[in-house]
Amino acid sequence: MLLKLQKSTLVKSQIIGYALTLFVGVVIVLITIQLYFDVRPLLEQQSDVFKNQTVVISKNVSIFKSTNKDRIYFTENDIQELQKQDFISDVAAFNNASFKIGAFTKQTNELPRFYTDLFFESIPDKYLDVQPEEWQWDVSQDFVPIIIPENYLSLYNFGFAESQGLPVLSKNMISQIQFNIEVEGNGRTKHFESKIVGFSNKINSILVPDEFLRWANVEFGRGDGDKINRLLIDFKNPSDERILQFFNENNYSINKDELEFGKMVFFFKTALFFVFFIASIIVVLSVAFILLSVNLIIQKNKELLLNLYQIGYSHLRIAKFYGVVISVITLLSVVFAVWVSNSVRKLYLAKLKNFFDFSLQPNEIYFVSFSLLILLIFIYNVLLIKNVKKAVGA
Repeated sequence: MLLKLQKSTLVKSQIIGYALTLFVGVVIVLITIQLYFDVRPLLEQQSDVFKNQTVVISKNVSIFKSTNKDRIYFTENDIQELQKQDFISDVAAFNNASFKIGAFTKQTNELPRFYTDLFFESIPDKYLDVQPEEWQWDVSQDFVPIIIPENYLSLYNFGFAESQGLPVLSKNMISQIQFNIEVEGNGRTKHFESKIVGFSNKINSILVPDEFLRWANVEFGRGDGDKINRLLIDFKNPSDERILQFFNENNYSINKDELEFGKMVFFFKTALFFVFFIASIIVVLSVAFILLSVNLIIQKNKELLLNLYQIGYSHLRIAKFYGVVISVITLLSVVFAVWVSNSVRKLYLAKLKNFFDFSLQPNEIYFVSFSLLILLIFIYNVLLIKNVKKAVGA
């Protein structure tokens, strides 16, 4: 009898409306969150995505600066002016070697003897896009790790090696080759062991640990190692229109491709956040809608519920029916949303794999949906018990 009486109080259109709005909201929330986790590693391979966008800037070289090299260096005033710009979050300098550097190998059965001149630069470790285990250095070490741009290896394999009839080298192979470096300056010479420990997609330079280069500039440098010709800039918002205007006015050179990629990433993050925000509003509205509907049902049938309470039914048992109905509808909506979200994920992953090589990320859909389901059911039951208790005066 209790079940029949309470069934008659329900409005089917309200239940269906709740189920549909909750389903749509949860689908968008799940897809948005999973897309974030799936795409983030792919974009991190291309740049510092989901962090502040970092670019390298320098001063444009003109015929006048060719005759006066001091014009290519950044002064302290230049750096302070950059730091004052509200679209820039951080500024860091490249440290340059001010001594002669050479790399050589001793002749062995496997390798002929060779010698080549080199240059070294260093940057703060936080700007490195690779973090090799062997990157640390101190004065007691005779080993100096080196990071080179990945495109240097490509130039060798597809340019130099091809023209000279030499074998091509993989990253793993070239990382196994040990050689010596010779640093010379101030009438002194010192040899170190070395090898390539990483390949950078971001910094177009031959990098060594900052600790080593600062020490070597003191020991072997000409005294002009503190001159800065390149800077690393972190942008708060790479799509800010003032960036290119400011750099053009100050005759600074910037990689516009990196900046365009930063803009794309910024708009992607903004769009993703906006979609997630809208989906969250839909979910919240669906929750508010069903709670309001149930509250209206309780108020409309207050006399019936009060009679049930007076003949011996507890407020918990009266609320149980509405709690079960809403919980089941919520469960069905979320389960169907999970199925649709997984189907959509399979579709966009298949498309992405056609264009990019990236590792498959864990499926977060189940965890997020389960957490949301538990939260909603808990909220519904707590509020239902409270409203029914208030209605019957328990």
